[in-house]
Amino acid sequence: MFSFFKKKKDTDDIKKVEELENEVVENTSSNEEEISLVEENKIDEVVELEKEIIEEIKEPEEKNSKGFFSRALSKTFENIKSVVPQKKEKISFDDIEELLIEADMEYEIIEKAMDGLPEMITRKQLRHRLVMLFEHAPNVDLSNLPKPFVRLIIGVNGAGKTTTIAKLANMSKKDGKSVMLGAGDTFRAAAIEQLSTWASKLDVPIIKTKQGHDASAVAYDTISSAIAKNIDNVIIDTAGRLQTQTNLSNELKKIVKVCGKAMENAPHQKLMILDGTQGNSAIAQAKAFNEMIGINGIIVTKLDGTAKGGALFSISNQLELPIFYVGVGESAEDLVEFSPDNFVDSLLDEIYTDEK
Repeated sequence: MFSFFKKKKDTDDIKKVEELENEVVENTSSNEEEISLVEENKIDEVVELEKEIIEEIKEPEEKNSKGFFSRALSKTFENIKSVVPQKKEKISFDDIEELLIEADMEYEIIEKAMDGLPEMITRKQLRHRLVMLFEHAPNVDLSNLPKPFVRLIIGVNGAGKTTTIAKLANMSKKDGKSVMLGAGDTFRAAAIEQLSTWASKLDVPIIKTKQGHDASAVAYDTISSAIAKNIDNVIIDTAGRLQTQTNLSNELKKIVKVCGKAMENAPHQKLMILDGTQGNSAIAQAKAFNEMIGINGIIVTKLDGTAKGGALFSISNQLELPIFYVGVGESAEDLVEFSPDNFVDSLLDEIYTDEK
């Protein structure tokens, strides 16, 4: 519904530009020597309206990304403002340290970021240090992807795996790519049903079986079916908890191995879903899963429900893994590509005055 109204607004704006231009052309052609003040105003209106349309076309992703972080970090901002209630041009070392603690950044990481900074810190000085905390994560080349591109989604129950899979599938569809889901969490009947419901809502195919059946067989069948049907992307769910960690580890290793038999080098990405409300305690989870099968990247969920947004610095820095996406809410639209620059700028916008 929203996209319909946005398209209608864009169409109406463009029509308005055309009407105004026609009025100006008609009036100026009848009197080429003199353009009235009214026509000059209309020309200005045309120019301004065209600028607005171009800006919306040129920079929707950047604006949406920064706005998304501002919305997602609202509770973190509340904590930060308890330390620095008014925006300033320079902020004391002690206040910066305290507000980073309030945002749930690990003290070890704070020390690393603050080392050598002066007593009064400018936005530019702090920004440089905070963005650098994400530089340990490797750059990932997402060009020339294999077809199908297979992603395995892992994480503990309750972290938001199923909803995130739906959001990723929705992104693929918006990019004009076909997608197939694999209901590989056969430990919970509810997981299969939930993913099936999302597949129906998004109108994407899903491969599933009954609760208790072999999860690796689901992974194999999903990839094989995607190859046969020339599908672009495959997203496979996995169990978040079995009776013991050993069982979970064995199952995940088996799924990874079987994916490789269905298609060479699959899965191409193993993505860990972390619950943002757990803050730094999520790092231990990620380390455990990383030791089991090796993780290629992180997706952080529920960021809007926590004041622990600063944990993203620790998560990326400690694990030395890229954060690919962050999510808020239950809507299929509520997932955005993570940008360290936009993330840091959103935080600094709350405490610093605009740079001159």
